[in-house]
Amino acid sequence: MRIDGLTAVVTGGASGLGEATVRMFVQHNAKVVILDVTEEAGKKIADELGENAIFVLTDVTSEESVKNALDIAVKKFGEVHVAVNCAGIAVGQKVLGKNGPSPLNLFEKAIRINLTGSYNVLRLAAGKMTLNMPNEEGERGVIINTASVAAFEGQIGQAAYSASKGGIVGMILPIARELAAYGIRVMGIAPGVFETPMVGGMSDNVRNSLGMMTPFPSRFGKPAEYALLVRSIVENPMLNGTTIRLDGAIRMQPK
Repeated sequence: MRIDGLTAVVTGGASGLGEATVRMFVQHNAKVVILDVTEEAGKKIADELGENAIFVLTDVTSEESVKNALDIAVKKFGEVHVAVNCAGIAVGQKVLGKNGPSPLNLFEKAIRINLTGSYNVLRLAAGKMTLNMPNEEGERGVIINTASVAAFEGQIGQAAYSASKGGIVGMILPIARELAAYGIRVMGIAPGVFETPMVGGMSDNVRNSLGMMTPFPSRFGKPAEYALLVRSIVENPMLNGTTIRLDGAIRMQPK
């Protein structure tokens, strides 16, 4: 699908990978709806980008909230062609800590936001996409979920995060197979160590160490590089049913 003229919804679009993706869509003459819980930042980005971007305060774990956002998207721009799930949290905790077994609620929170939230947006966006007129390839839409290299090489303390991202990887193929009947493609991106708010609070020593773990280029990934892959996925109809690692050949060590 050519990006020019499409309408995309991006969760977590007010910062990091999501913000870069939002900006990429607008730069290529697409319309975009920013879905995020950070209202001030989301509105600021939408105002900056002009008439082709709007912000909708959205909780990805809420069916009602996501339905409302998608309804607004259709009312404003006519159709939804692309959904990119970037909303997520990083939870770090050992299974057994100094005070015994880890709190269950932290594990459940990671699953609820990262995995269930992505599925919630995916299923509701797919429902909107089925109403689109297919293009010459029979294509009606593209859905891209954000996983992580932690889905494959989770480090100590990443059990919850790795489980949530591993779930995203695991659901890509069966959903792609199902939605093929509607001309909707489903893909995943598994970033390595990227320059996002999640790593913004780390010390310089930790940041430099993480950056050097990447074989080449030996640095943090740039959000714009994630957005570039989103564009490639949207525009290449043969990309379907898999998760692409975007990681500079990094393989995470145990800790």
